[in-house]
Amino acid sequence: MFPFSLASKMGYQHFPFFIFISLVPFLSSFFLVSQKWKKSKSPNKTLPPGPWRLPLIGNLHQLMSDLPHRSLRNLSKKYGPIMHLRLGNISTIVISSSEMAKEIMKTQDLHFVDRPQIMSTSIILYDCTDIGFSSYGDYWRNMGKVCVLELLSTKMVKSFASIRQEEISNLI
Repeated sequence: MFPFSLASKMGYQHFPFFIFISLVPFLSSFFLVSQKWKKSKSPNKTLPPGPWRLPLIGNLHQLMSDLPHRSLRNLSKKYGPIMHLRLGNISTIVISSSEMAKEIMKTQDLHFVDRPQIMSTSIILYDCTDIGFSSYGDYWRNMGKVCVLELLSTKMVKSFASIRQEEISNLI
């Protein structure tokens, strides 16, 4: 009755058990992924509004144009100066208003100073110890002071004047 040769060898009474055993790894992985997904969606987070997204690529399809900055402008006109986008699986908040950017950078800066720990930056940048990707703390503040004193002092800025002029003439 069953066209499967395995079913005829095992007998009809063992065939449903064989199917159940073969599906257990799939069902358990599905259950674990769904549990992790439920835990990652905390009800306390209120995200700003944003456009609809596709499951794997998020909102990347809405930015795929010749001029992505215009796509962002059109989205900000529709969803407001603060919007939530998913770029792949990375959740991103986009600020498109100068007033909101000033509020975030000046007034609320301590709430937004942490940087994401990405594996590629950990590998390339010696465990995120550069000023661009290190987390906020004593080390980051000391690195900022060193950069201001050593790279942005009047003497150093004047010493790079010839290089800046050469680069500008090459650009023009």
